[in-house]
Amino acid sequence: MNIPDDVRWLLLIHQIPPTPNYFRVKIWRRLQRLGAVAIKNSVYVLPRNDQAQEDLQWIAREVVEGGGEASICEARFVEGLTDGQVEALFQVARDADYAQIAEEVRTSTGTMDQRGSIDESLRSQIESELVRFRRRVADVAAIDFFGAPGRQAAEVLLEDLKSRLRRDREAPPKARRSAPRIGEYRGRTWVTRKGVHVDRIACAWLIRKFIDEKARFKFVPGKNYTPRPGEIRFDMFEAEFTHLGDACTFEVLLSRFRISDRALAAIAQIVHEIDLKDSKFGRQDALSLNRLIAGIAMGHNDDDARLARGAAVFEDLYEYFRRRPS
Repeated sequence: MNIPDDVRWLLLIHQIPPTPNYFRVKIWRRLQRLGAVAIKNSVYVLPRNDQAQEDLQWIAREVVEGGGEASICEARFVEGLTDGQVEALFQVARDADYAQIAEEVRTSTGTMDQRGSIDESLRSQIESELVRFRRRVADVAAIDFFGAPGRQAAEVLLEDLKSRLRRDREAPPKARRSAPRIGEYRGRTWVTRKGVHVDRIACAWLIRKFIDEKARFKFVPGKNYTPRPGEIRFDMFEAEFTHLGDACTFEVLLSRFRISDRALAAIAQIVHEIDLKDSKFGRQDALSLNRLIAGIAMGHNDDDARLARGAAVFEDLYEYFRRRPS
């Protein structure tokens, strides 16, 4: 029988006995390793291909041998869920996997930042963690059927950790960064990744307001960019200014240039929570700004336009925190 081209999915519909409990967990873990997502209780979906069909057949056989029931269906959605919504389920699941890895990478990077320089024992430990992180990203990528956006962020963090390990090995013991002089950064072109969002928009506003009001901005791919003379990179791979540990780039700029301002500190907390999604400061106002920045991104594909719209937002936000009583 010929299968229509629009039949995109395989469904595993199964029923597992309530006991023993470990058997249910075992089947769930097998489905997770395949990258399957649940669309209803006991109904899992995968994109239709020969490998997926073979994998689900093995799981179905195991369910039946364990005293349960299982069926595999080739399906297309007519009502209810759309193909786009099913793809989104896969992206959400993989984004969660990438986010978990990214958080662990940030922890390792933060350990290095706190130490300043590290001994051979800790360096060996972090290098082993880096290998493990790369393997986990590769495992998630193998079941990332629809290109979840979280992969790029995780890979950028991995490359940053790798670079930090290399710089630490090459740096003199106990080397410390001195605060840069603002005058040295005037008349430069500031380079960052395309598709700017909250951290990069906030950084651009900060740079023009407190470092160089005539600063120029350039938008490039996230990796493999070699800066030209007079260019300074921020919030991107191997940038001069980027995330450090659990600090977003906006926070790093404030710290490195030693800009102390009560209003900027409040903005930094909000940007941090939107960018890192860790609720570190418990800012109730982060949600509103997140939606506003998302609206700017949705309404403007051009990065210069996003910076212009975002600058007006951050200028007004700065005035609010600057004038608000302590």
